[in-house]
Amino acid sequence: MKKVLVAYFSASGVTKRLAENMANAAGADLFEIAPETPYTRADLDWTDAKSRSTLEMKDRNCRPTMAAKPDVSGYDVIFVGFPVWWYREPSIIDTFMESADFTGKTVVPFCTSGGSGLGDSAKNMQSLAPGATVPDGKRFSSSASAEELKKWTEQF
Repeated sequence: MKKVLVAYFSASGVTKRLAENMANAAGADLFEIAPETPYTRADLDWTDAKSRSTLEMKDRNCRPTMAAKPDVSGYDVIFVGFPVWWYREPSIIDTFMESADFTGKTVVPFCTSGGSGLGDSAKNMQSLAPGATVPDGKRFSSSASAEELKKWTEQF
């Protein structure tokens, strides 16, 4: 039996609720990818060219500090959830991918979004964890059912 972790970053709570539902459906442990300095509403204003999130996303080398480092050593499959920012994973997901050794593990991205998909997120995440297997992943609506989440997670 595979040991499963659902790790997630959530700015507004939507991805958090989905991740909690996914962890329950999959019988998985849960880990919040939280920034050391929480994002404020102003930080998340994507229409402001000087907001924290905009500046982070413009700099592909930006690595926001996480509040806690994950221990993924006991897991076979790690689902990594996030809201889509600028058609890809937020920079803190890049921090997460570089924070642990994912060698031999399956790391599956999933996202929440008003409409855009994962873009190049899986490819980006694979480049940050070359020893892992990173399939394409999936975008979910915030109302995804437990049955849908369970069925999807079981394929990994």
